[in-house]
Amino acid sequence: MTLTIGQRLPDAKLLRMGENGVEAVALADQLAGRKVVLFALPGAYTGTCSTIHMPSFIRTAPAFRDKGVEAILCIAVNDPFALQAWEKTTGAEAAGITLLADSSGAYTKAVGMDFTAPAIGLYNRSNRYALVVEDGVVTHAQIDEPGQCRLSVGEELLAVL
Repeated sequence: MTLTIGQRLPDAKLLRMGENGVEAVALADQLAGRKVVLFALPGAYTGTCSTIHMPSFIRTAPAFRDKGVEAILCIAVNDPFALQAWEKTTGAEAAGITLLADSSGAYTKAVGMDFTAPAIGLYNRSNRYALVVEDGVVTHAQIDEPGQCRLSVGEELLAVL
C-alpha cells in the first residue's frame, strides 16, 4: 500500500504518554468524523525534523485551524517517552500538535512509507509526508523522497488547501 488521495487510512494502535503513563491510541478514533492534518517524519531529535519539519507545523498550526482542521497529528517511529520529551522541547505541545509513536514501525510499513538509511543510523523509519485526512480518507497528500524535506512541510500542505 502507498498513500494516495481517496484512500482510507488503515487503523493502527499507536502510543503516546498520558497522565498515567503510556497509553494506546487508535488512529481510527483520532480521524473519525474530523478534518485532520497528519504528518510523519523520521524521528525525534533528528536534525531536519527538529529544525525544519516540526517547526513548519508549529508555525502553520493557527492557519490550519482557520481552515477547519480540528487536529494536527505527528507520527514518528520512536518510543512514546522520546516523543513526549521532544513534544515539550520543540513547542509542539504548546502549539496543540499531538505526537504519536509508531514504535514498531508497523503502521509506517503498512502505508508504504518506511525507509532505512544505515549511513546515518536510521533503520526502519518513516519517510516524510503530510496529509489532510477527512473522516479517515486522504484528501491531500504531500510526499517527499527519502532524505528530502520540501513537499511535506506545513507551508506546502497549507498552500494546497
